[in-house]
Amino acid sequence: MEVSTFIYPYTAWTDSFIHTAFECAAATLSGAEAAYQSMKKQGKIDNTTKFIAFGGDGGTYDIGIQSLSGAMERGHDMVYVCYDNGAYMNTGIQRSSATPKFADTTTSPAGTKIPGKMQSRKDLTKIMVGHHLPYVAQTIGYMNFKDLYEKSEKAIYTEGPTFLNVLAPCPRGWGYPTDMLMQINKLAVDTCYWPLYEVIDGKYKINYKPAKKLPIEEFLRPQKRFKHMFKPGNEWMIEAFQKEVDARWQELLDLEEITNRAE
Repeated sequence: MEVSTFIYPYTAWTDSFIHTAFECAAATLSGAEAAYQSMKKQGKIDNTTKFIAFGGDGGTYDIGIQSLSGAMERGHDMVYVCYDNGAYMNTGIQRSSATPKFADTTTSPAGTKIPGKMQSRKDLTKIMVGHHLPYVAQTIGYMNFKDLYEKSEKAIYTEGPTFLNVLAPCPRGWGYPTDMLMQINKLAVDTCYWPLYEVIDGKYKINYKPAKKLPIEEFLRPQKRFKHMFKPGNEWMIEAFQKEVDARWQELLDLEEITNRAE
């Protein structure tokens, strides 16, 4: 955030902010929120303050998951927003646990022995649902601003700990032309690689179901990080990727049906 909002000694922020280490965002904010609650009880302040943390997928899925899980479990009145571009883009495009399987990164290079990252992408949104939060949502930037806006408003004005996971494609790290940004976002949603959904008090609601679910290769093909998957003999990678996407999408459909069955 500081890279894009600061030019020393100036800042784009008009509200109070704390710049901290990647892995400490949730811990730092939960401490600030606890101090605020204490001061309010003591009558030292009477204003209403909202607490929002921003972290990338590396600082959220990996090195920051301990402090994030702790803050969510303790029940601090705060929003955590994960800016998910699928790798440590700011430090050299190293793989993170948010990086999809078979992706080519600087620390999981696709070669003759190993075809990119060999592990499946962590489902952090589902992990946050497992903390029994009042509001968890998965959304996307740069395509459906209505979805992003509405979920942000719900997260901010829902009392207690809430979580937003926002997909943010990186042209350099993913290897697609910048002018394809909106198309890449749409393909992520229409192939069901990145479903748009929210979980309110444990009940799943899918916000967008493609009228015609596209094959995953439509999403993979424009990206340089997946180009090795389209070489002769590597069809099995696309098939395996499709199988995983289909399984996760069906699981989400089932969860929506199960959690809303009582109604």
